[in-house]
Amino acid sequence: MVHRRRTLAQAMSPVGPHYGIRVLEVLTRSKAPAVFACVLLTSCHSQHADDTPSIRFTRVPQADRGGKEKNDIIEGVVTGGRAGQQIVLYANSGNRWWVQPLVSHPFTAIQKNSGWTNATHLGTRYAALLVKPGYRPAPAIDALPESGGDVAAVAVVSGAAKPPSPIITFSGYEWRVRTAPSGRGGQNPYDPSNAWTDRGGALHLRIAKSGGNWTCAEVSLTRSLGYGTYEFVVRDTDHLEPAAIFSMFTWDYASGEQNNREMNIEMGRWGERTGRTGQYVLQPYYVPNNVFKFTAPAGTVTHSVRWEDGRVSFRTVRGAARKTLGSLVAQHVFTSGVPSPGIESVRMALYDYRDSRIPLLNGAEIVVESFAYYP
Repeated sequence: MVHRRRTLAQAMSPVGPHYGIRVLEVLTRSKAPAVFACVLLTSCHSQHADDTPSIRFTRVPQADRGGKEKNDIIEGVVTGGRAGQQIVLYANSGNRWWVQPLVSHPFTAIQKNSGWTNATHLGTRYAALLVKPGYRPAPAIDALPESGGDVAAVAVVSGAAKPPSPIITFSGYEWRVRTAPSGRGGQNPYDPSNAWTDRGGALHLRIAKSGGNWTCAEVSLTRSLGYGTYEFVVRDTDHLEPAAIFSMFTWDYASGEQNNREMNIEMGRWGERTGRTGQYVLQPYYVPNNVFKFTAPAGTVTHSVRWEDGRVSFRTVRGAARKTLGSLVAQHVFTSGVPSPGIESVRMALYDYRDSRIPLLNGAEIVVESFAYYP
């Protein structure tokens, strides 16, 4: 919710913001000293000034000329926005500003709480424009527009000296460690200390108690890979409690119309003591044909996703099998509703399923031996 500073007239009023106008009329009729009228007129002017829209950044990516090679999350809040307005993001790399996150997706929605979130390719500076309906942003510009006309507000910030979230290296890639809460599985807090790599290079994710609450773990790739094969070698997940869920998935803040380009391999029992322990999901999950369930064996398995134009193939085999050539456990192909590439990132999350009939008792930990990508 946006909170505006109260004007003097509003502070004096027991009945609302129009009270000051009525007082001004009474004072004018009674030939009150001009100073009081000036105070009230200044108050009205302040009220008008408070209505001027503005943009504030709440999360700023690092300064980096990475361009298409790296991306991060950028966030902010709009004050004084109007219905129908949106945010247009730009990142400065070199001497030009490039619309973000994609030319095909140049708009960022403003949420009901006046906040906004999206991905952006990295740059040395970042800009956010609050624009009116019908505005057409240029893919690349030498100079940012000024406020006026269809541009209600402009904000610019320099890139941060370091990434806003911790970064770990795993399987030759950089991964961003989640620190903010997430609604995945319920409103779960995340602690960066729950994600680390060991001396052998394996990734550990855990659910652990902190301050009396379970905290979860998530890592996300700092680059977008697009079509190709994604392969995860995971040690035994059969020990997970019914409320603990491990998910390997893609996610794109910029593509709500494509269900955030989310495709999942998920391990867990979703609150049940028995039942199948794995599923392949092409979002939205509530479409019956978008979920394929299977039973995962104990021990190390290799999960893979082959993403192609109009087709996504899931496969699970026993052992740490390079390019999934081990003994087959399950496989399934989706050919309807498959998203196209955007600025999605690969993510791995271990979280508490809050709707579980059996609450989490002992926490959880999983180990991912390796991740690989093949074009």
